Amino acid sequence: MSTIFRLLLRVVFAVVLISGVIALWEAFKTGNWFSLGAENETQTTHAVVLEEVQALGKLELVRYNFKDIVEHEQVTKWLPNAKAVLIVQGEAIGCIDLTKITTSDVTEASDTVIVHLPEPELCSYKIDHSKSKVYNTEYAFMEEAKLVQAAYQHAEQQIQKAALEMGILEQTKQNANQILKPVLEKVSGKKVVLRYRMKATLAKPR
Repeated sequence: MSTIFRLLLRVVFAVVLISGVIALWEAFKTGNWFSLGAENETQTTHAVVLEEVQALGKLELVRYNFKDIVEHEQVTKWLPNAKAVLIVQGEAIGCIDLTKITTSDVTEASDTVIVHLPEPELCSYKIDHSKSKVYNTEYAFMEEAKLVQAAYQHAEQQIQKAALEMGILEQTKQNANQILKPVLEKVSGKKVVLRYRMKATLAKPR
C-alpha cells in the first residue's frame, strides 16, 4: 500500500473521529448535565434499535451560506390565492468522498504522485429552520401548515440550484488543491497531482 493511500485512509479516520468528538460535545452542551438538585425530574424510556452503520469519509471542503426571501403562492380556481412569505437561511456543502479511493487511483513515479480523486459532490443542501421564519401568510385558512411546508421545500430546491450555478463543485476542487495537496506533498516528499474521474454526483438533502 502506497504512502499516499495510507495517508488518505488516515484522513478518512480523522474525519470520523472529529465528527464523533463534535457530536459528543454538542450533546454535552445541550444536555441537562449541570442541573443538579433540580426540583422536577422526568424519566423517559427508550427502545433504540441500531438499523444501519455508515462509514464517514466525506471531506467537506466548502460551505455556501444563503439567505432568501421566499414568496410562495398556491393558485386556486374559486378562492383567493393562498400566499406565504418566508425569510429563509440555509447552506450547501461541497465535499469529496475519500472512501471511494482505491490503490489503483494512486500512481507513483520517480518524483511525482498522481491521485485520481472522485468527482466533487454537493453532499448536502438544507434549510436552517432555527434561523428561518414565516414572515406572513394570506388566505391559507386551514391549509397554512401545508402551504408553509411547500414553501420551505421550494426554498431548499432553490439552494441546490443556486449552489450549483455559483460553482460550488469547482470551488470544491480548488479547495482540495489548497488543502489536501500540500498535506500529501509534505508526507510523500514528492510533487502531487490531483485529477478527477467522472461527472459529479448529487446527494439527497439531509
